[in-house]
Amino acid sequence: MKVYHFLLAATILISPGCALAGETVTMVPPPAVDQTASAKPETIVLAGGCFWGVQGVYQHMKGVTSAVSGYSGGKKETANYELVSNGDTGHAESVEVTFDPKVVSLGKILQVYFSVVHNPTELNRQGPDSGTQYRSAVFTTSSEQEKITRAYIAQLDKAKVYSGPIVTKVSSLEEFYPAEAYHQDYATIHPSQPYIAYYDLPKIENLSKLFPQDYRDNPVLVSENKASN
Repeated sequence: MKVYHFLLAATILISPGCALAGETVTMVPPPAVDQTASAKPETIVLAGGCFWGVQGVYQHMKGVTSAVSGYSGGKKETANYELVSNGDTGHAESVEVTFDPKVVSLGKILQVYFSVVHNPTELNRQGPDSGTQYRSAVFTTSSEQEKITRAYIAQLDKAKVYSGPIVTKVSSLEEFYPAEAYHQDYATIHPSQPYIAYYDLPKIENLSKLFPQDYRDNPVLVSENKASN
């Protein structure tokens, strides 16, 4: 992500098996309570570490019509990468996921989030990245989304599917600010970048293996959405 990422990545030797071996996955059960299918698209904002990998996963998920990297939780004037990287803006690196409920439910979006996107028991960090900007957080856009998300977290904690408690924070979305253009579609544009190869491509691979019915080879890209509008 930041300069630290590139320094760290330079010390990693990448091999086809190495990346998958370095990724921890917990296949969690689906939510006991899910939404009623709606004819209208829905949006939810998810934070789970570096937004490159989070975006990459959802861009490969059927029913997702848009996945945009950005910032949530802080003020508009601090919604830029240099300031957010300091860890004191209140922002989390986030991804705005827009999806078609007729194709994929909120429950499935959340199941993927808790299974392959990140480790929800890590507080203010993911993998090599630490700071509140890498926290686990769900920013909901409706009372139904918030109710389902909170119930799902309680369900997973009760079932003890992880070795520790879930630290994911749930709150209503106040505002989402898209990240700079060079952060969009990053995993697709830079698949050979060592950080992407080691930390993020395995997440996309795990999506294809654990949720084959929800996986698509061709990602929905921010650049393509802009071109079509």
